[in-house]
Amino acid sequence: MTTHETCQGTSPVILGFPHTGTEVPPAIWDRLNDNGKLLADTDWHIHNLYDGLLDGITTVRATFHRYVIDANRDPSGTSLYPGQNTTGLIPQTDFDGVPIWKDGQAPDEADIAARLRDFHAPYHAALSAEIERVRSIHGVAILYDCHSIRSHIPFLFEGKLPDFNIGTDMGKTCDKAIEQTTVAVTAAAAADGYDSILNGRFKGGWTTRHYGQPLTGVHAIQMELTQSTHLVTEAPPFAYDPANAERLRVHLKDILARIAAIAPSLKQQA
Repeated sequence: MTTHETCQGTSPVILGFPHTGTEVPPAIWDRLNDNGKLLADTDWHIHNLYDGLLDGITTVRATFHRYVIDANRDPSGTSLYPGQNTTGLIPQTDFDGVPIWKDGQAPDEADIAARLRDFHAPYHAALSAEIERVRSIHGVAILYDCHSIRSHIPFLFEGKLPDFNIGTDMGKTCDKAIEQTTVAVTAAAAADGYDSILNGRFKGGWTTRHYGQPLTGVHAIQMELTQSTHLVTEAPPFAYDPANAERLRVHLKDILARIAAIAPSLKQQA
């Protein structure tokens, strides 16, 4: 099976999709229990949600599921949120804390090493190559990492998650102008009917933190959307809601257009 799909463009903006893949090799699929086989923690339809929003955009999408290995986790296994409930490099449970592997079939160290080599590393090699290619064209590259999650997951956070969850690792991963522009578009006054937060429960995953090095000309920002904004229901079969999605796409298109327009000014600073 392939590990990723890449579409090369000429825009300074790159979209990353580490969690939309649903492919699981048969040998791994057979080790998942019935709960794991639901693949419930997929970022359902996110690559379709962003399709066509910005001309010339580059995309890199992992085709494997996060239960194979999570492309947005530190390959060393270090937790993104020490002291808080989260899932690891190869999840042992789903987002509700329920086991996903059959008894005795949870991945061991050898599995982790093999999946890092066969899945995690190729995806990030492709993403790194596109970042370098885009930076060579524009002098800067802006990685916008695309995610989604259910709006209510008590195991991970209390209450309802805001619709737009912007992560920049407390401003470390991108120029302030990118952060402020994204916040401005998602503010209640601009995006009526939605709410948003900057560096709340989700501050940016490993991808954003690893690649976001503004002084080198590489900027990264993560957008975690609640699935209630674009799905019929946040439960199987996780069907896409075209009407709600189109309403949301207006704001996502605005974000991407604005951050692409910022790129020339960032080149002066790099």
